[in-house]
Amino acid sequence: MPTNAQHRNYRKTYKTPRRPFEKERLDAELKLVGEYGLRCKREIWRCQYALAKLRKAARTLLTLDPKDPKRIFEGAALLRRMSRYGLLGEDELELDFVLQLTTQKLLERRLQTKVFKQGLAKSIHHARVLIRQRHISVGGQLVNVPSFNVRTSSEKHIDISANSPYGQGAPGRVAKKRAAAKAAAGDDDE
Repeated sequence: MPTNAQHRNYRKTYKTPRRPFEKERLDAELKLVGEYGLRCKREIWRCQYALAKLRKAARTLLTLDPKDPKRIFEGAALLRRMSRYGLLGEDELELDFVLQLTTQKLLERRLQTKVFKQGLAKSIHHARVLIRQRHISVGGQLVNVPSFNVRTSSEKHIDISANSPYGQGAPGRVAKKRAAAKAAAGDDDE
């Protein structure tokens, strides 16, 4: 029986390290996991894979002639994307600077890190919880993905979402329970 379901070939979004028990790498990864409040090392590997793709694109473009139309067109697009996500500054808009990007620079652009750095959360772990529990919106749009890459233009629009109990929304489960208990205690006194 034929179905109308759309089938998609998903590819891996991360690449595991070649040497699984290299002490220096393990220590460095553990430090990053703690510093950025990541769930597992796969989140680091995903960042490293994305970075590897960016660097590969820049490397292939650098092999072309500077006047090559492909290098001019695709190079400009790559650099525009890098500056839009705040990975490269205005003074660093060259392909050579793409090769100098680090994993930390990518991790700094995550929504989880931005929420913590802006003081909306008490800790980096609290930031992750707030995002997952749908309390954070970016430009009025609710986002519940901690690894969401924040553009420089939407950085100032990160805020508590409108319908969140922390914002102007209805009180949460515990607040309702306490209000009911208080009302019941008030009735008993009379």
